[in-house]
Amino acid sequence: MSLSIGIVGLPNVGKSTLFTALTKKGGLAANYPFATIDPNVGVVDVPDERLQVLADIVHPSRIVPATVEFVDIAGLVKGASEGEGLGNQFLANIRETDAICEVVRCFSDPDVIRHESSAGPEDDVETIQTELVLADLATVEKALPRLEKEAKRDKASAPKLEVAKRLDAWLNEGRRAAEMDMTDEERDAAHDLFLLTMKPILYVANVDEDALGEPAPVLGGQQAVPISCKVESELIDLDDEDAAEYLEELGLEHSGLETLAQAAYRLLGLESYFTAGELEVKAWTVPVGCKAPQAAGVIHSDFEKGFIKAEVASYEDYVALGGEAGCRAAGKLRMEGKDYVVQDGDVMHFRFNV
Repeated sequence: MSLSIGIVGLPNVGKSTLFTALTKKGGLAANYPFATIDPNVGVVDVPDERLQVLADIVHPSRIVPATVEFVDIAGLVKGASEGEGLGNQFLANIRETDAICEVVRCFSDPDVIRHESSAGPEDDVETIQTELVLADLATVEKALPRLEKEAKRDKASAPKLEVAKRLDAWLNEGRRAAEMDMTDEERDAAHDLFLLTMKPILYVANVDEDALGEPAPVLGGQQAVPISCKVESELIDLDDEDAAEYLEELGLEHSGLETLAQAAYRLLGLESYFTAGELEVKAWTVPVGCKAPQAAGVIHSDFEKGFIKAEVASYEDYVALGGEAGCRAAGKLRMEGKDYVVQDGDVMHFRFNV
């Protein structure tokens, strides 16, 4: 599964510094607005300690973690929905992502210019939401005449028109489309409009170093992920041992990047199952509630088309019993069919015939 999360925020809140730390490659980080014009893209590993535990059992040639793609999108400003600050281009970049990660300035540094449209964390969140809502409102208003014509020609299109009308009124109140109460059918119709505010959103509070370890601030009505982008940029220049020592000095168990990657995974309602063999131990990304054939299809479409059975051991059993042979001997290696719902951490092997 290709998963893409757009990093957004007002100028000079730390987006590009965060991106550079996330990907350990050159997102341009500069102290002036619109330093990033074209979106930078980087693929980030989702940390999962279980991979190494499995590798210690099967001794593979390589370990392959799950990944999330982060897109560094230039700073939005007030008026972006009307083209201010190259806003239309940036909004189009957001539209192509699966979710939004909004970085909010919660640090104090007089040497970093605060953009004129930035008044404080909650106001900054409100500014970004307003621009996304206004962009969606323009999308819905443009779609309404087309949907009205379609509804006249085909009564089956009437529900799509009704959803669009409801969304028009809802967005006019300044609220995100995702917060409107909808049936599954209505939600599918809303997704066809490709609205920005239908996307899941995760808030990152870019805090001062001495604020790490304190309770995370609430932004946009949800618990933000606290990260010091300055600390993260320092960590990437350290080897693993020095980085671990630095984190310990700060009283942290994990880096902010590890926390963010895992939070992004949860935000999208995802989990991992594993394959384990001499070639590799690999984490495969599937939606929570995914059934065995669809999980097999993540490896290759032929696996799903010709799915017969899945051999499954829970991660706990696989580790406790020392691998596949131990699970088989103890009767813990199960044969599951097409209706089996994959559980996070399952170690799986698929039987198929095309």
